[in-house]
Amino acid sequence: MHKEEIAEKFKQLQDRITKAIETTDGKASFIEDLWERDGGGGGRSRVIKEGNTIEKGGVNFSAVHGPLPEKIKTKLNVKGDEFFATGVSLIMHPENPYVPIVHMNVRYFELNDGTYWFGGGIDLTPIYIDKKEAANFHQALKTICGKYNPDFYPKFKTWADDYFFLSHRDETRGVGGIFFDHLNDSTGLSKDDLFAFVIEIGQLFAPLYAAIMKNKADYSYTEQEKDWQLHRRGRYVEFNLLQDKGTRFGIDTNGRTESILVSMPPEVKWTYQYEIKSNSKEEQTLNLLKKDIDWIA
Repeated sequence: MHKEEIAEKFKQLQDRITKAIETTDGKASFIEDLWERDGGGGGRSRVIKEGNTIEKGGVNFSAVHGPLPEKIKTKLNVKGDEFFATGVSLIMHPENPYVPIVHMNVRYFELNDGTYWFGGGIDLTPIYIDKKEAANFHQALKTICGKYNPDFYPKFKTWADDYFFLSHRDETRGVGGIFFDHLNDSTGLSKDDLFAFVIEIGQLFAPLYAAIMKNKADYSYTEQEKDWQLHRRGRYVEFNLLQDKGTRFGIDTNGRTESILVSMPPEVKWTYQYEIKSNSKEEQTLNLLKKDIDWIA
């Protein structure tokens, strides 16, 4: 499996996802922005906004290459000095507070010294946590992981809990999902098998999230519930700007800022000492933003 083949499969994945989101939303269409990176390579940024369900969303494909910045070379502790990176990343910010925010990315990275690895993950960030929805989401991920290695789901679920954690708030970003990085032949799987796993995770997104959209897009909500959504989006922004390694990598490799920050929500609020009423739905959600919850149990 060569890097060009991997990049082409990722482009096809982007096509599949954007078509499914457009069909499910039923109103808005993605606009495409083709771009080139000064250091080498480029990508396709696709953005949807003001839809029936999706207020703002982005599905990006990129395939970039060039000299590996020294600070990243040092951080990764690698010998190669030329890199190639390709992948698909997405974020959906729904209009309805009862439809959760979702994030997914799948990626491939290689160096000119032969080093390579796959990474990615998918996680759900509900404004109001629905335990049944979380269980269905995690069960779907566990099923795919189990086809390749029974240890993948528990390991990658814990990895997601630890990664998507706002340490300055002492809370998880949402109900988690899976997260993995640096997957190579040390896993005992071939490069082709690892790529098949990554693609299957990517292909899971559309039917999994489309079902959630269809189920909850027409839920009625109050002004207070919309206000809570805007504040929870603020937590999303805090994570992406303060802690997310992918955001930092994109900036450090002279990535396209507009595409990197498409993950930001269209509207957001921060209120000093936001009041949470006792026994409210908001308090119930906050009490579930913890690591190590077994959502499937």
